Amino acid sequence: MSQTFRQPDIIEIARAEGKVLVVDLAQRFGVSVQTIRRDLTELANSGRLTRVHGGAILPSGVVNIVYEERRRLNEAGKRAIARACARAIPNDASIFLNIGTTTEAVAQELLGHENLMVVTNNINVAQILTANRACEIILAGGTLRRADGGLTGALAVQAIENFSFDMAILGCSALSETGDMLDFDLDEIAVSRAALTRAQEKILVADHSKFSRHAPVRIASLADITTLYTDAALPAALLARCRAWKTGVAITTPD
Repeated sequence: MSQTFRQPDIIEIARAEGKVLVVDLAQRFGVSVQTIRRDLTELANSGRLTRVHGGAILPSGVVNIVYEERRRLNEAGKRAIARACARAIPNDASIFLNIGTTTEAVAQELLGHENLMVVTNNINVAQILTANRACEIILAGGTLRRADGGLTGALAVQAIENFSFDMAILGCSALSETGDMLDFDLDEIAVSRAALTRAQEKILVADHSKFSRHAPVRIASLADITTLYTDAALPAALLARCRAWKTGVAITTPD
């Protein structure tokens, strides 16, 4: 396969799996590791990927990647995380779901639950759950972010402060080595922080791509989380921190 056709495929693999590895790509395309390294260097120089040890990831920085790209990123891993998280949610529960493609996957897995009350600042979550007639859906007011259907700002925060949730289920854009949950939008983060203060059980759903990304603003720490659902083993130092904090870690496996 020529470079012209190989590099777009490499981008698609990165979108689907969150990360590409030099050795794996060399085997997939039947070329040398040196050839793949050149491809990744060119893709990094053009801003389409970011080089990391042993491979590359989709770029991130102070602006989040396009929402449709986030939807396609590691879809199988997100489904597995959502399925495991949904199994831990009982019927007759009150829950909060924030903005994010993984929380949308959780909503999809809740279609068979009974007597839920779901508060969300994510229009996409609300639309998904309309198919469950046994679910009461409450949309937090706020300013609509057209790019991803999110509702943010002071009105959303005020709405959430009127509730006491059994569970707050949150996503984030990045997870630091020290256990900080990170995101990009201060208004969005204010909503997530408010939900954490109003929930008995605090759940983070974050696939492995979040371990190698960066975002500039801190939501909270994994020390504040009851259980983290993810699809890959945590770095050893972060796992040790979670154990010290008594934060549960559930690692799922895609079908």
